[in-house]
Amino acid sequence: MEILADVGGRPGLDCKGFCSYCYFRGVKSVPPFGCKHCMPFQKGCDYCSRAIVEGYPGFKPMDAVAFEVAGKCMGSIPDKVVISGGGDLSCYPDLLPLTKMLSQGIVPVALGYTSGKGFTSANDARALVEAGVTEVSFTVFSTNPKLRRQYMNDKNAEIALECLRIFCKSCEVYAAAVLIPGVNDGAELEKTCRDLEEMGAKGLILMRFANARDQGLILGNAPIIEGITPHSVDEFREIVTDMAARHRLRVTGTPLWDPLTGAPFALARHPEMVSLLPPLRRCATIITSRIAQPLLAAIFSQMGEKVNVLAVNKDVGCLITIEDFMDLDLSEIKDTVIIPGRTLAHEKEIKKALGRDGRERIVARGPDRLTVDGEMSISMTEEEVLDIEREAFEELIEAINALGV
Repeated sequence: MEILADVGGRPGLDCKGFCSYCYFRGVKSVPPFGCKHCMPFQKGCDYCSRAIVEGYPGFKPMDAVAFEVAGKCMGSIPDKVVISGGGDLSCYPDLLPLTKMLSQGIVPVALGYTSGKGFTSANDARALVEAGVTEVSFTVFSTNPKLRRQYMNDKNAEIALECLRIFCKSCEVYAAAVLIPGVNDGAELEKTCRDLEEMGAKGLILMRFANARDQGLILGNAPIIEGITPHSVDEFREIVTDMAARHRLRVTGTPLWDPLTGAPFALARHPEMVSLLPPLRRCATIITSRIAQPLLAAIFSQMGEKVNVLAVNKDVGCLITIEDFMDLDLSEIKDTVIIPGRTLAHEKEIKKALGRDGRERIVARGPDRLTVDGEMSISMTEEEVLDIEREAFEELIEAINALGV
């Protein structure tokens, strides 16, 4: 049993200031998107009006976090507790006592996200390791302190990197870096990989920088950095592949890809497993993202011609909003439509957008997750990734066979 300890926190406010590339920088008031959690008669719920923009009131008191964790445990001792939140954990004032309380010298504790900007000395990392921290997700951006100061607003860059080094000696550390062209890629990325290898980090997750709405900036704050054109999807994939080949360090990418497991949509490269999926008996159209479309189409093309897969003008499926449906060619859409489970749009508006030609279509949400990205797969085996995909596709096929025509 793995338990989440949510400490809250606000991006930009509870993290020593926004990083220059932060997804939430410049976000103001955003109207509710609508989502699967909304009531059928009302657009807007806590998730799509607050949680999606990390609308916490601030860090939670330690006692409140401990009370929530105790309720989730229901008297049992968890296998692991993951501390996470909307701010930077290194800035949470009670991180050390909370860690001691949750671990009790028995339960391993994972730090879900920190950049180290809130640490004031290397002793902060040592104390957390002694208190029970065994796993850390650390946003490094670069091991060049100058770049961290400039792009992460990290005034104590050397201390943060020394804490990273200490964590790497005693914990499983998965570093992360948002990749900005001409800043921390190229020779700087090569140096970061070498340094992380030398420190003993388990892996590095490369994150493609988003600077436009179609790349995932749906909160009205694009562009985040003027004049920067992010790597294309193909360029980004090549960088991930190259770094993984040149280093012992496990390197993955998000929104794609993982050279070791083949994620996302590793099934596309395993026709023998696709042939074992339940047969398609009915027809449907699947609407997905630009990145997922060719991979999903490759899987369903092995199963016949009953399903066609269309892409909206958005790179990431769970960030599809109602505007994305308006540009689809309805002549290509069948009478049953499956959309990503976490699509950020209300059912009534989706049906209206997909019925502009006068045809009444059945619209259903598919599974929340058909595959995994590099953030998840970096600690997984190929078999684990394929197991997740197989179960998800069985659920998707079941929905098509139940609702299709």
